[in-house]
Amino acid sequence: MTFNIFLASDIHGSDKCYKKFLNAPSFYHAQVLVLCGDLTGKALVFLIQERDGSYWCDFFGEELRLENKDKMMELKKKIDDSGYYSYVCERSEFEAELGHNKIAQDRLLHELIKNRMAEWVEMADKRLSGKDVELYMLPGNDDPFNVDEVFEGNHVAKNPEGAVLEIREGHEMLATGYVNMTPWKAPRDIPDEELMVKLQGMASQLRHPARAIFTLHPPPYNTNLDLAPALEDFKPKTVLGQMEFEHVGSRSVRKIIEEYQPLTSLHGHVHESKAMSKIGRTLCFNAGSEYENGILRGVLLTVSENKVENYFFTAG
Repeated sequence: MTFNIFLASDIHGSDKCYKKFLNAPSFYHAQVLVLCGDLTGKALVFLIQERDGSYWCDFFGEELRLENKDKMMELKKKIDDSGYYSYVCERSEFEAELGHNKIAQDRLLHELIKNRMAEWVEMADKRLSGKDVELYMLPGNDDPFNVDEVFEGNHVAKNPEGAVLEIREGHEMLATGYVNMTPWKAPRDIPDEELMVKLQGMASQLRHPARAIFTLHPPPYNTNLDLAPALEDFKPKTVLGQMEFEHVGSRSVRKIIEEYQPLTSLHGHVHESKAMSKIGRTLCFNAGSEYENGILRGVLLTVSENKVENYFFTAG
């Protein structure tokens, strides 16, 4: 027996990409859906209502004046589809409570992040409930911890963090969204040595490692899955006008794959590195990401008991 896995990652709050992701069972005939980390967006955009009924918005340095509510709603959808979080308020509320209050803005952003995740989980329930589909949504290093609460309860969408789960046809899934340290010190960044302890703790529970599916947000080090722009003062480094790249993946992830040789290993984290690499017998995949443009990148794998029978990369 074979089944299809659809992998996507790093949609960073994009409503448009998430809705496309939920269409994978009908479009690609996928029975297992894996969203491999960085589910949430990073920024808040205000849509401020003026006294005359128009709206003002600073959309990342571009000041926009919208003449009515319909125009505002068009921009709101564009903002939400791009992975940002829009908030509509009156000028008085913005100036009195939010405009210069970073703590209040951060609190509001985290509330909006959690609300959108709850909407996504509810959407999955409505679209996939009763269907022969398994859905795993793994928070990644950029995702705040309050989103984990949304998955508690009996939902179609499952958070596989830190678990070894039995999935289709006797396969086991091992999963974590924690990554080796990044320059941004994101919520789920930890030292690589600490990540190794987590990985070994899960891998030791595997009954059939050769049939296992690793779902790990960080890609293995020194592969074509983990090449990212080299940074200097948090900006891409260039030499003679050419951008430099470096390997940023996890050495611990590579070691655990080398040791246990799972059937396949699914990754994300590095948007630029859409690729497949082979480590021993294990096929490793990074779907890449273009969420800013509303493009969902993915990988469709056909898996049998002991083999990845076929795979192809998707974009749309």
